Amino acid sequence: MAARPDALISRAGLRYLRAGRGTPLVLVHGYLGGAAQWQAEIDRFADHFDVIAPDLPGFAGSAALPPADRIAQFAAAVVALLDELGVGRFTLLGHSMGGMIVQDLAATHPDRIARLILYGTGPLGLMPDRFEPLDTSRERVRCDGVAQTIRRIGATWFRAGAAARGFDVVAQLGAQASEGAALAGLDAMSHWDGRGTLPRLTMPALVLWGDGDRSYRWPQVEALWQGLPDAELAVIPGTAHAVHLEKPALFHAMLEDFLTTPGGVDAQIPS
Repeated sequence: MAARPDALISRAGLRYLRAGRGTPLVLVHGYLGGAAQWQAEIDRFADHFDVIAPDLPGFAGSAALPPADRIAQFAAAVVALLDELGVGRFTLLGHSMGGMIVQDLAATHPDRIARLILYGTGPLGLMPDRFEPLDTSRERVRCDGVAQTIRRIGATWFRAGAAARGFDVVAQLGAQASEGAALAGLDAMSHWDGRGTLPRLTMPALVLWGDGDRSYRWPQVEALWQGLPDAELAVIPGTAHAVHLEKPALFHAMLEDFLTTPGGVDAQIPS
């Protein structure tokens, strides 16, 4: 039976979804994303994990909050939410810009992270070899607006473009952000560099990447994988930046393998 997450609001006004029981599993979305993009993961993992998925400040259900223009501010918002919920130690997954956020969070709170999953992301916010420079995206947000921008950018996240399954979810979530939040998110990424902290992220880590990702090319992913002291690499063929929406079964299989490896999270997930 599909899990029905509770949509809740923190004291600071941050909206989040929560479902399940067991070890906390925190899912952090990326640029112009939202917690609702994780519905399939909530369905799959809520029987064995306490799944918590926030809408980051300025995005989706938290669009009314002041936008953050630094990665550390996003990370602080996630930590504040987990502190309010009484969550101590947890497994942490971040996608895209969310991957930068969780790297920052793991560097400042390493003792709280049981396992770290870095999905479709890299250690440098400027994203060398991205399909377009961040400055171009910034200008297009101003010229085209947020709704059109997420449709244009979001199409690059799928091998099949705008015709892909899952594209409509991406477009609907992204359109909820204000122009200010869209611009602030680009500023946050452009100012962030996590390469110097990678050696301090000693918790078990999984780097997960779609082989056709046009946002984070292989050199970024390789630097992340090689720079982490204890990292595994999973490459999903035939996908781009939104692996969890393009090939959810393979995505879940990779997560389950990592989460149930001896010495890691104590959870048994049936096939």
